[in-house]
Amino acid sequence: MMRNSSDGYGLVAIVLHWTIALLFLAQIALGLAMVRIGDQRLAFELIQWHKSFGFLILGLVLVRTGWRLAEAVPRPLPGPAWEQGAAILVHLLLYALMIVLPLTGWALVSVSVLEIPTFAFYLVLVPHLPLGVSEQAEEFWTAAHVYAGYLVMVLIAVHVAAALRHHFILRDHALRRMVRPADHGTIKAE
Repeated sequence: MMRNSSDGYGLVAIVLHWTIALLFLAQIALGLAMVRIGDQRLAFELIQWHKSFGFLILGLVLVRTGWRLAEAVPRPLPGPAWEQGAAILVHLLLYALMIVLPLTGWALVSVSVLEIPTFAFYLVLVPHLPLGVSEQAEEFWTAAHVYAGYLVMVLIAVHVAAALRHHFILRDHALRRMVRPADHGTIKAE
């Protein structure tokens, strides 16, 4: 139940998937809100929380990546080769962006001319990356972080649409195997 099988995901993979998914959605909302708020004090607080959750996501994604590399991956569901290829590509891009987004955010705060320290959850001082501080670097990393954020929003929408298509149109067990842990028995094809 904890580990993946050839037919489904285990509890560890499922909990990591949904925890990271919820954190990412919250981060998107927080990121969009914090840059639109007129109250500077509130914006500063939201930015601190955004950075904190970014570091949490980075840690969880590294754990999830390690788990995925160490565990068996359930075999793909039957379908056309283009669909399986697209699923692999979207998953690879999502994994890459789940690492790139926190790193570009970390780079952004590291090169900022404001030089504001990051206290993750007001508990741990996170050191800046050894990058040169400049307005040009800040503009570059801001753009990289923002565009990566928009790209991840598109990929999440594609990922969710594909999961819903599998569940409601194809009526297979693609979505269910990411909700219900594998019992290491066989799941009957539908």
